[in-house]
Amino acid sequence: MVHKILKDTFKINEGLINNMIEIEDSLTERFKEVDNIKQYNQYKVLNAMQEARLSDQHFNWTTGYGYDDIGREKIEEIYAKVFKTEDSIVRPTIANGTHALSLCLSGLLNPGDEIISVTSKPYDTLDELIGIRGQYKGSLKNIGVKYKQVDFNDDGTVDFDNIKKEVTDKTTMVYIQRSTGYSFRPAVDINTMEKIVNIVKEKNSNVICMVDNCYGEFLEEREPTEVGVDILAGSLIKNPGGGIVLGGGYIVGKEKLVEQISYKLTSPGIGKECGLTFGQSRQMFQGLFIAPHIVSEALKGAIFCSKLFEKEGYEVKPKYNEIRSDIIQQVKLGSAEKVIAFCKGIQAAAPVDSFVSPEPWDMPGYNSPVIMAAGAFVQGSSIELSADAPIREPYIVYYQGGLTYEHAKIGGLIALQNINNIK
Repeated sequence: MVHKILKDTFKINEGLINNMIEIEDSLTERFKEVDNIKQYNQYKVLNAMQEARLSDQHFNWTTGYGYDDIGREKIEEIYAKVFKTEDSIVRPTIANGTHALSLCLSGLLNPGDEIISVTSKPYDTLDELIGIRGQYKGSLKNIGVKYKQVDFNDDGTVDFDNIKKEVTDKTTMVYIQRSTGYSFRPAVDINTMEKIVNIVKEKNSNVICMVDNCYGEFLEEREPTEVGVDILAGSLIKNPGGGIVLGGGYIVGKEKLVEQISYKLTSPGIGKECGLTFGQSRQMFQGLFIAPHIVSEALKGAIFCSKLFEKEGYEVKPKYNEIRSDIIQQVKLGSAEKVIAFCKGIQAAAPVDSFVSPEPWDMPGYNSPVIMAAGAFVQGSSIELSADAPIREPYIVYYQGGLTYEHAKIGGLIALQNINNIK
């Protein structure tokens, strides 16, 4: 019956359905590995909630200034426990992952400080804050923060030797981006982060090690703060929101650093003590609780997509059997036409706005036209099935998310069929 509905209702051709069956049979052991990580992280989250004595009274919220919001205090206690660190900020008023990262950078860096991005250039949306491009007068560059970067080796791996050379007594912060961003390389896994931290701390123990954790939560059994990272940030409409949080971001790390950042969030002297949760506490608790399972569904979809497109002769990163540290699947398609066809296929597979046809546009924060496909229940939710790509050579599309494996799978099938239908 499953094959019949794919063929009759969704018009997937028989050849692709046969490929799907063959691929799924070959992925049984790989999916078991994903399930083992899911189980570990699920029990980790459950234990954190039990240790924190979460109660339904924590779903209530206050008004006005938000003083003594027990739900807000409890979700931040639980995030600190899950990430095995000292403190956290978890707020629906943090607009997105970029906002969370900006709070960290602007809250911790001062004139005369030096930041080194050791995973090449950060994601495009941080360019104007850093001062790489744009005319923002309050950029880190314009207030006197020195920016340096260590590029990846030619094979996409971290250049440990150059990190060792660049970190000095003058270095204030080392910045690590976990996910691939718009590049064609592996994500930075936890073992690699641990090695980076050890190298940096050996050169200068005072350096703040920071991680952009977007797209990476619950991909492995350890999080970056468990291997010496001092501060990290991410988005609640990606992995840790479980697909049901309406918006927000989080920051976890050392107590002193979180306190400094909280002054940027609100005001010096107020910090974390104010700020409404606007009735979102329950969704934040429940989203975190189901996040390990949702992430595993998205991860299985990415693995299936990788094997599907590799079988068709496309270069993919990561391959289906390689270590993954984010939910993003990269497929090098080689032409703008194929990138657009792929994204139109993902949109056609969506439960929301499936009738919409995405087109490339000059999206704010990016330096080339970008096409984005997403028919999501929460706008911009990257843990829901989506695909996006800058329209530039070598024409790589970035596929991620899926609240269910089945949805992620059919998205990949329709995307490939769209490409194969190009005359």
